[in-house]
Amino acid sequence: MRRLATFDDRDSQPTIVTADHIHTVHDANPSAEAMFIAGGMIRAIGSRAEVEAAAFGSDPVRIDRPGATIVPGFVDAHAHPLMYGQMLTWIDVSPDKAGTIPEIIELMREGAKRLPAGTPIRGYGYEQRNLAERRHPRKEELDEIATDREVYIMNSSGHGGVVNSFTFEKFGITRDTPNPEGGEFFRDADGELTGELSDAACNVLTGLHGVKIGHHGPNFHLGDEAAEHQHQLDLVQREFLAGGVTAIGDAQVSKREFAAYLAMVDRGALDMRVSMYFLSHLLDQVIDLGLNGPFGNAFLSAAGIKLYADGTLGGWTAYFPEGYVGDPCRTGQLYHDPREYTELLSRAHAKGLQTATHAQSPTAIAMVVDAVEKALGERPDADARHRIEHCGLPTEADIARMAELGIRPVNQTQHYYNWGEGVEQAIGTPGERFNPLGEFLAAGVPATISSDAPVAEPRPLEAIQAAVTRVTRRGAKLGPDSLRITAAEALRAHTLEGATSLGRENEFGSLTVGKRADFVILDADPLSVDPAEIAGIGVRETWVDGSSRHFAEGPTSSDHHCPTEEV
Repeated sequence: MRRLATFDDRDSQPTIVTADHIHTVHDANPSAEAMFIAGGMIRAIGSRAEVEAAAFGSDPVRIDRPGATIVPGFVDAHAHPLMYGQMLTWIDVSPDKAGTIPEIIELMREGAKRLPAGTPIRGYGYEQRNLAERRHPRKEELDEIATDREVYIMNSSGHGGVVNSFTFEKFGITRDTPNPEGGEFFRDADGELTGELSDAACNVLTGLHGVKIGHHGPNFHLGDEAAEHQHQLDLVQREFLAGGVTAIGDAQVSKREFAAYLAMVDRGALDMRVSMYFLSHLLDQVIDLGLNGPFGNAFLSAAGIKLYADGTLGGWTAYFPEGYVGDPCRTGQLYHDPREYTELLSRAHAKGLQTATHAQSPTAIAMVVDAVEKALGERPDADARHRIEHCGLPTEADIARMAELGIRPVNQTQHYYNWGEGVEQAIGTPGERFNPLGEFLAAGVPATISSDAPVAEPRPLEAIQAAVTRVTRRGAKLGPDSLRITAAEALRAHTLEGATSLGRENEFGSLTVGKRADFVILDADPLSVDPAEIAGIGVRETWVDGSSRHFAEGPTSSDHHCPTEEV
């Protein structure tokens, strides 16, 4: 696998950092007492005496954090920052805000009062199985919010939602409108539109270039002005840094996202590391431009190609040919014929490109594994690191094949924290195995944890807690203990393994000499607290390239500051 360029013109002053605990996520030296950083890099880490000796003559600033724990910066290897930024400018109707449909309606009404007349009213984050009614809202209920402009609430799955009657009328959608290839306008028993729509049907909101059913997967980023995209990315970056995330993999990059990142770089505002996965409809352009080699710098770089095999479990569009338990008439979909998908992946692999494929159902996952096996047979590469995004329900046989082929699953444990019970409702008891991290590790398949923001907020400590406990938001335990992993394994999954999945483990992901000085200062030790309390640990500070990029206000930052300290 080709490595990314690591040049950058940033710098940082010599600094010695100490805390009660420093977890390096390095097998040979898992813990340390102190760390010496300079020029954005880790220069020494180990005992206080060793670090002082290494820093001799540099007149370092000293940062002491008694009572705190330092870990590597969290790596969120699968997220959708621009989409998340758009959500942050919408109205939050997630489970923490609304538990019933009337509460959603009221939140949307209140939010609408702050918008200019005629502006579309958009909300995000509802999960129908977390509502008291256990169903999606209907268009008639959204009509109570407004009848003179668009109203849209996005489902937490990110693959659809519900619109009001005005939206259907505006775009000419009637009960007789056929479903688009790769999407659905849902209807009730009488054939009337309910207001719910999914995947390619969301073209009515995004425009024809929004959902790439070619079949190249959905893109739910609604159009905004370039300046608004910059505002959205600024909001998002603050959220990632507040959660301790220092590096991300953008798993859905089109020309729009690429342009937004370049503009952010131009104004010197990009303070976290971004590895871009271009959507597969851009494969020819990526190959023609030669982006299959090292490209970018330490903050913005090309990583590979994003493909889609099927839909989402949350929205019941993942492909289960036998139908869903909750609705046998729904089977979900494959975005590609297996032969077409295999050809796409093989073309990318032949050029040395890493692929990252969204796949949830056993059928879709098997299609990906088959394709990777064929591609590696044609062009062997022991370090190709093809990824399966989400990888919700792989069979044990396919997990074993993933180990043999070096395929890396990139999971999101917050998915089952937020709506794990819904997977069982959708497909029955096999849903208990959703994201079987324990099975992956037992088979020798490294686990990578990410957020899939905005489907879940970028809160790595919440994701780590879910991986360790497999207890949902409602307090239900999902599956047997064999699916759980330890806190140390989960920390590694959200740091070093995330960097490895991005092909950047030589740059960051662990605290070792020669790597970037990316680290997080926490209020408590996630490896020693009660596992059920990990999510409650505060993020005090987030450092990138040896400089503080986030400093928490309030109680979490009320520790000892040395007189010579500069932050």
